[in-house]
Amino acid sequence: MPEMRRVVLASANRGKAQELEALLGSHVRLLLQSELGIASVPETGSTFAENALIKARHAARMSGLPALADDSGIEVDALAGAPGVYSARFAGDDADDAANVSKLLAELAEVPAPQRTARFHCVLACVRTADDPAPLLAAGVWEGTIAAAPAGSGGFGYDPVFIDSVSGLTVAQLPAATKNARSHRSRALAKLLPLLQEAGL
Repeated sequence: MPEMRRVVLASANRGKAQELEALLGSHVRLLLQSELGIASVPETGSTFAENALIKARHAARMSGLPALADDSGIEVDALAGAPGVYSARFAGDDADDAANVSKLLAELAEVPAPQRTARFHCVLACVRTADDPAPLLAAGVWEGTIAAAPAGSGGFGYDPVFIDSVSGLTVAQLPAATKNARSHRSRALAKLLPLLQEAGL
């Protein structure tokens, strides 16, 4: 393994950082951009990849360090792929997890279980510098369905209502190790790690 490097995570989300740290192991030391006093940047992209790159380049520019960004969300087939890139602000710009979940369940109230198919989608972007001409990108998808009501106390975001297609449990009911082994984020990271190693990060 290459020597551990400091990399800024373009996020203030401690839950997301903990997941990535568990998946990365000792490969890199992640520093939350919020801990470095770096404010978030508007996510103006129309895709997960565009938003991940916007965030990574901003964090690298403000910190002078390599940066890793995750843009992820939930896509619900009955809602034509919504909330998608708007997952974190589905119920409004200042919405919390509970408000977003409530809005999602309300919009699916009349949708029967067989039609509540959904997936978590994640794109990870890593840049060595803000102007890196060859950013590293990797994507992962986790298929499942949306529950009728929240269940479980683990995780964050939409985890309490996303049912893992393998176990039949919501992500919030899964042990952290199981979530990390199956998640969209872990699948994206599995593709990103070899690229990081090739790039010397």
